[in-house]
Amino acid sequence: MNTLCLLLGGNLGEVKINFEKACLLLDETVGSISRASKIYKSEAWGFQSNSIFLNKVVIIETQMGALEILNQTQKIENIIGRKEKSKNQVYSDRLIDIDILFFNQEIIETPLLIIPHPRLHFRNFTLSPLREVAPEFIHPKLNKSIDWLYKNCEDKIVCTLL
Repeated sequence: MNTLCLLLGGNLGEVKINFEKACLLLDETVGSISRASKIYKSEAWGFQSNSIFLNKVVIIETQMGALEILNQTQKIENIIGRKEKSKNQVYSDRLIDIDILFFNQEIIETPLLIIPHPRLHFRNFTLSPLREVAPEFIHPKLNKSIDWLYKNCEDKIVCTLL
């Protein structure tokens, strides 16, 4: 059994409903959700937007491999209405985004997938919900706990509970 950590995010449409749909689809296709954070809100990160972002972390127990999970999460994004992923780190408003943060304690670096997520430790909107569900988890590349990464994050964007 594999342990998967995902970040759900979005700022367009009915984001809370999109999260509910995503969680149902993840539970049906990827594996059983064992833990889920509350929903957090923040301003956009990496670009200007008039819409507040919502984010949530889910932990899933799965039989799938990492590339299978990537394929399935992209299908779920498409079902919910997301047509395109960000390209070249140019961010934009979105209905839903599902990012793979961790897959077990593995380090995966392929052209299609990098795990752990390479920017998670720079972002309060990721660290806040992650800290709620897995504060003692050790980042396999940085060898620091999520709690430590949260307390030492230099991100100035405030992230609060919805």
